[in-house]
Amino acid sequence: MLTWFIDTLQKYPEIAVMLTLLIGYLIGKAHIKGFTLGTVTGVLLVGIAIGSFHISIPSETKSIFFLFFLFCTGYGIGPQFFQGLKKDGLPIALFSFIVCCSSLLFCWGIASLLHFETGTTAGLMSGANTCSAIIGVASNTINELDLNDDQKTTLVNQIPIAYAVTYIFGTAGTSWFLSVIGPWFMSGSRAKLIEETKELEAKVSEASAEGEENITNAYDQVAFRAYLVNGELAGEGRTVGEIEDMLHDKKRVLYILRVRRNGKLFETSNGFIIKPGDIIAIGGQRSAAIASESLLGKEVADAELLTFPVQSASVIITNKAANNKPLKEFSRHPEFHGISVRKITRSGIEMPLSAHTIVQKGDVVEMVGIQQELDKAVAVLGYKERSGVETDIVYLAAGIVAGTLFGSLSVRLGNVPVELSTSGGALIAGLVFGWARGIHPRFGYIPAASQWVLTKLGLHVFIAIVGLSASEGFLKGLKEEGVTLFLAGVVLSLLPMVVALFLSKYVFKFHPAIGLGACAGAHDESAPLLAVQDALNSKVPALGYTVAYAVANITLTTSGVIIVLLMHKGG
Repeated sequence: MLTWFIDTLQKYPEIAVMLTLLIGYLIGKAHIKGFTLGTVTGVLLVGIAIGSFHISIPSETKSIFFLFFLFCTGYGIGPQFFQGLKKDGLPIALFSFIVCCSSLLFCWGIASLLHFETGTTAGLMSGANTCSAIIGVASNTINELDLNDDQKTTLVNQIPIAYAVTYIFGTAGTSWFLSVIGPWFMSGSRAKLIEETKELEAKVSEASAEGEENITNAYDQVAFRAYLVNGELAGEGRTVGEIEDMLHDKKRVLYILRVRRNGKLFETSNGFIIKPGDIIAIGGQRSAAIASESLLGKEVADAELLTFPVQSASVIITNKAANNKPLKEFSRHPEFHGISVRKITRSGIEMPLSAHTIVQKGDVVEMVGIQQELDKAVAVLGYKERSGVETDIVYLAAGIVAGTLFGSLSVRLGNVPVELSTSGGALIAGLVFGWARGIHPRFGYIPAASQWVLTKLGLHVFIAIVGLSASEGFLKGLKEEGVTLFLAGVVLSLLPMVVALFLSKYVFKFHPAIGLGACAGAHDESAPLLAVQDALNSKVPALGYTVAYAVANITLTTSGVIIVLLMHKGG
């Protein structure tokens, strides 16, 4: 049975790839006392194990999947990458670039000191910085070197070995360092930083000194409720506009949507007069409604009054008039009457929400309200995101073709041919095409689910084939340099983060919570961000993460080319 199974895998290598994905994903997602190996590492290790059966897979196959991964990665971060190059995002962009360059220099120094070979160094750079894209970019660069095929194969096969040895600490160790050591370095203690973060949240949300619920979460939970109006709210009679202004002045963004009077239902307008005894339907922030109960009156259960069509819409910020504006500027906008913001995502990361949260081009804002009012609000912000599932294949393919053609162009530095490579070209094309789609979102639609599939499947199939192909020399390489390589990975993971903390606190002088988010972004990994957010019980670090991540993703991926050339020249 075993012989038949091995023969089948050798005859049909596509089965081996799918089996690697199946087992690797299961192992990578398994939790053991809160620790996970990670799906990329899981797939790589399983691929190496199954590859011991001598599975032969054409190298071009993995390249195709890698191009999908790189293009969709660039497409997803494109708007934030170019936003980061503008005035407001430039400090974080420069910070991230410096941290990534320091990592490249540290890697070169460590590898030179320990006499690592080129492939091992590239894998060290990839694993310690948790940047899987370096594997493909470095492999392509090695294949362009003036070496014979056996030498190229040896060097390329060293990359996944070093990656597997160093990746785990690169993820888990850095997450621990930024969430435990980071708060101590930035503020003296975690408790003090939590307090400083709450103060920042209170400041940007304009929370009153009377102990109202922090508005940071107000936009996050939209509610529709009914209240029996009392004399305090309506006096002898006040218009809807006057009452809403009263509520807004108290930092409670609520809207009167419908009224029941003497058993009859009425639609409201700004001049509609509310009287004591009316039952009003209120829409807006859940916390604002709770905080306003004494003013609004007694809450009642009126199903008929609250039965009206409410829809949600996701809007891409494209209009210049909306770019770089805080949410509070929209709350009193006439076209936003009755509209509540549920959440804002930037590069797939949910942003903390407050009255002072700045929306930027490319942000996706989820709003809730009545359809007619939603249409007016959408026109102010930008373009209503499609809700379909169909990917614009023409746009996707055109981007990859344009990027790979550009990346294939070559120049020579001395005797060394240098090119961006098809993988680097695909990543840059993804950035440009993603940015272009953010400006003109009527074309180039790639749903979030499709981006996830193409990115995850592209990367993991690529890694599976790398593991299957590199199996033969894995154990040998691990025995020769295992402990030394692991310790080198620990040093390379932590040194740039020490630099990042120092720069954040003393040079760029970011707020500690935002600085920790920027440190996580500069490491090109979401796990440290989640660890920091969990430690601070706040989403504020995400404000520093997105631009830093976008810049790090490009810089670290490009370093895959540079580290190979540095090591090859040095050798």
